[in-house]
Amino acid sequence: MEFAGPGPISLGMPPPGPPMIPYSVLDLAPVTEGSTPADSFARSLDLARHAEALGYRRYWLAEHHNMPGIASAATAVLIGHIAGGTSTIRVGAGGVMLPNHAPLQVAEQFGTLASLHPGRIDLGLGRAPGTDQATTQALRRYYAGADAFPSDVMELLRYFEPAKPGQPVQAVPGAGMDVPVWILGSSLFGAQLAASLGLPYAFASHFAPAAMTEALALYHRDFRPSKRLQQPHAMLALNVVAADTRAEAQRLFTTQQQSFVRLRRGAPGLIPPPIDDIEAFWNPAEKAMVAQALACSVVGDPADVRAGIADFVARHRPDELMLTANIFDHEARRRSFALAAEAMRPL
Repeated sequence: MEFAGPGPISLGMPPPGPPMIPYSVLDLAPVTEGSTPADSFARSLDLARHAEALGYRRYWLAEHHNMPGIASAATAVLIGHIAGGTSTIRVGAGGVMLPNHAPLQVAEQFGTLASLHPGRIDLGLGRAPGTDQATTQALRRYYAGADAFPSDVMELLRYFEPAKPGQPVQAVPGAGMDVPVWILGSSLFGAQLAASLGLPYAFASHFAPAAMTEALALYHRDFRPSKRLQQPHAMLALNVVAADTRAEAQRLFTTQQQSFVRLRRGAPGLIPPPIDDIEAFWNPAEKAMVAQALACSVVGDPADVRAGIADFVARHRPDELMLTANIFDHEARRRSFALAAEAMRPL
């Protein structure tokens, strides 16, 4: 769907034309078994350049900590690396976990990024710490919970406003910068906050889809226009694993299925290679858990992917799609995103 918001903030939409669904990439900077974070960063840049050539709108990276298989902990630094190696694709955080940071520091970081890469930087904000309790305390030692998230978001938004005479604290750079701010969520809380502040909303349907329908309805119902956004604008995340054959795609998907089980077992590690028999890996309860968490997934050959994405869009009517694929082999991952782009173009 076409979208254009008034005021100084642009979501990076295309000029008026035929209706379309913008499609983007969510990258967790995976560290696969046998590789290093440096390898991950090189692969992420290669994938971002590939996505740019394929017509993807955004390339977002997610903040996680104390997870050996995810290298995007210093999210703003990695965004700078990706933005510096590309030229047109928007690069952003999907997202920064605001409870881990002082709002002023986030405004300065993303003001710096927007100064270096004008019109190409997005800032998605999440309420969860994105890690375990001990690491949360290490990140922000006075952290007492996410209850301050709404006030932290509003403080951060103020730092992006033009500085006023006599203002005691300014974000330099940051004040007056064109940095679109998104609210991320997997529950009704984020939907309500995004609606009340008049901000775009991205739902984490790729790993927590249970409240998706209700959250979208609440967001659209309660949305209040703001100077950043006049109409509601919602993005949904979708796991898409595509290959030349259905059997190969299903095999590639076992990497993500294993990772979810290992996380629930309390033993997260490096991203594992795919396996031939996933049924031998998990027990029935783990299988049911993964099926629920990854319910928003399209896995298969090009025809399966075209049909699956089209059905997801028709049922949920997102304004944008954020595609993610936790695939072990880098060339297979590149191929999957290329097939997904082909499936998206008719939409």
